[in-house]
Amino acid sequence: MPLSRRTLLAASLAAVPALAAHRAAAQEDGQWRAVTGDNGQPIPNTRLPGELASEIGRLRGVTWIGPREASVTLYEFFDYNCPWCRAAARDLDDLVKASPDLRVGLVNNPILSVQSAQAAKVALAVQRAGGSPATAKLYAALLGPGTSGRIDGSRALEAAARLGHDRAAIEQAADSDEVREALTSQMRLAANLGLHATPSYVVGTAALLGYPGPRSLGRVLSNVAECDQIACAG
Repeated sequence: MPLSRRTLLAASLAAVPALAAHRAAAQEDGQWRAVTGDNGQPIPNTRLPGELASEIGRLRGVTWIGPREASVTLYEFFDYNCPWCRAAARDLDDLVKASPDLRVGLVNNPILSVQSAQAAKVALAVQRAGGSPATAKLYAALLGPGTSGRIDGSRALEAAARLGHDRAAIEQAADSDEVREALTSQMRLAANLGLHATPSYVVGTAALLGYPGPRSLGRVLSNVAECDQIACAG
């Protein structure tokens, strides 16, 4: 399940200028809108260029949860070895149940380790085999309630096999050019958007850097539905 450091660095370095620009903008502005996390701390957020934000839905390999015709779409950029991503994954079912008009798009952004990238490649291979429903099950098996520990390619393959996938076929697909290109595209767009924290969220043209907690994220989504902003005036 190799994904070389060279490949990861190439994906990241290709977008360094845009990443630096967005980081500078976020540091200068602090918060584009006043959003407070469940812990009472401000959540960094920024406004994204619309043309870049619109590219997310066209990425190959996004795992979709929720109705296609939903009025609000939330993208989560995550890493399989990010502790806050695990916390967010455990809250995902309740979020979706509480927001029937919500569509969630899970996008791989394995910036923490090569092992994270290996797991992401397995997930993309599972998606090739079974679509978003299959990948959503793998995501839950790796990050859902009751899970812990480091996730790498081997552990992801074992989880895929337990879900009924052919391990050898998934491993072969995970090392394909198609999967490698899909992962590189996801990571490059995340960098271009300045999403240097995991998890990061994009809704409309707003990005939230970090997990605000289930109550805060629910409020953000309610605001988007009400006023098309992550924080409504008044």
